[in-house]
Amino acid sequence: MTGTPQSTRMEKDAHRRILLPSLMFTSLSVSAISTLGAPMVPTIAREQHVSLSAAQWVLTATLLAGAVAGPVLGRLGDGPRRRAAIQGTLIGVFGGSVLAALAPAFGLLLAGRALQGLGMGLIPLTIAVARDHLPAQRMRSGIASLSITTSVGSGLGYPITGFIAQHLNYRAGFWFAALLSAAALVVVTRVVPARSSLPRRPLDVIGAVLLCSGLAAMLLALSQGVAWGLTSGATLGCLGIGATILTVWVAQALRARHPLVDIRLIRNRAVLAANTTALLVGIGMYAVLSLVNLYTQIPAAAGYGFHLSLSVAGLVLMPMSLGSITANRAASALVAHIGLYRVLPLGALVVVIDLVVLAFWREHVAVLVLGTFLLGNGVGAAYAVMPLLIVRHVPPSETGSATSFNQVLRTVGGSVGSAAISAIMLAYTSGSSTVPRSTAYTTAFLVTATASFLGVVAAVVLPPRGIAVESGVMARGAESQGQSTGSRTGTHHGSKP
Repeated sequence: MTGTPQSTRMEKDAHRRILLPSLMFTSLSVSAISTLGAPMVPTIAREQHVSLSAAQWVLTATLLAGAVAGPVLGRLGDGPRRRAAIQGTLIGVFGGSVLAALAPAFGLLLAGRALQGLGMGLIPLTIAVARDHLPAQRMRSGIASLSITTSVGSGLGYPITGFIAQHLNYRAGFWFAALLSAAALVVVTRVVPARSSLPRRPLDVIGAVLLCSGLAAMLLALSQGVAWGLTSGATLGCLGIGATILTVWVAQALRARHPLVDIRLIRNRAVLAANTTALLVGIGMYAVLSLVNLYTQIPAAAGYGFHLSLSVAGLVLMPMSLGSITANRAASALVAHIGLYRVLPLGALVVVIDLVVLAFWREHVAVLVLGTFLLGNGVGAAYAVMPLLIVRHVPPSETGSATSFNQVLRTVGGSVGSAAISAIMLAYTSGSSTVPRSTAYTTAFLVTATASFLGVVAAVVLPPRGIAVESGVMARGAESQGQSTGSRTGTHHGSKP
């Protein structure tokens, strides 16, 4: 009889030890899957017999699905059926991967890509699991590690996708995604605790419809604005409809008893700083990934570029993953010494410096490799502390919802960056040429650097005064005393300005 409690404790300890690696594997898998498609657009256009502009919808469909699913999944993750929500999403990603791999028609391929996009909403759920089930001394570093899987997965996804697109066919890429999502599903089923201690809350269906519709309309305009025309009726109409619906959603959320996203918590100055910086740094992150990927593949006959193959161009982006991992470790040490509120603008500033450097110096591949490494360091540091700021200032019942909204803003930032880059490339492409002038890249880097610099300003100005340095030290002191759920909950409420 005495052996049974001991064996149960040993089993629980074993599960706790592998919980964070399992969550990170799941997050990295869905992050890598979300990058599938970008290097394969020309291949898909050729094999599906559609135009390049039409093939771009394999990116748009994923983006829209991820942005729409994120807030809903975040709220479902703030209840007792969190593992079921993660499992159901992974099943959807697996089904979408198989559908995209087998799709005989372009429409079915888009449907598969949309299902794959659901996975973009899983990272906030893994953060919520970490907050509830990791020991106090590992909770902070675990959340930071999960948050940077977005950039680490992107850095790994591009070379993998490039290799598949160059040496195999695009269907092999989707089979690879099916394998990853199936493995993640098995891991989640075996490791993630079945239930959460949080009570069930009704889903705000009206709020979900409003927020998802508004986001979809705005992102559709941003992603397709250049193809439709920036001043076309379709683009302006989508922007107007999206803005109107989101305004109605804010009013509804302020009145709802159980809103999909608690707007009052978002107005907290620390949370607002994290969200605003996420939006603006997302612009810079997408700019470096997109522009470096394009620049390296430009034929030398254009007077610039390196005419690299897809797989080699992907390798140029891989240092972003290494930079993100390095920054995550450095950010943990910096938080202990200078606090969360100073690490956030520091990370955003590294992104700005990287964009300015690439605007004026990109004549050698080594400079581009350094640029992606710096990007990983800047984004990794900023993304590592964003969920920590949010978690500290929201109650446990709002973790999934609040971090999901932050994830959505990163996506919106990427969409804004994409739209700006597309417009700039088009403006600097003359006559019948399909290749923009080199000055287009200089302009694009500087424009997105300006946006990211506003993120630095937001990270400095918006947080509450007086607890910038002490917050990090106080949090570490509370954790070192071995306090678990009670101390963490107290920190969330006690730190509010």
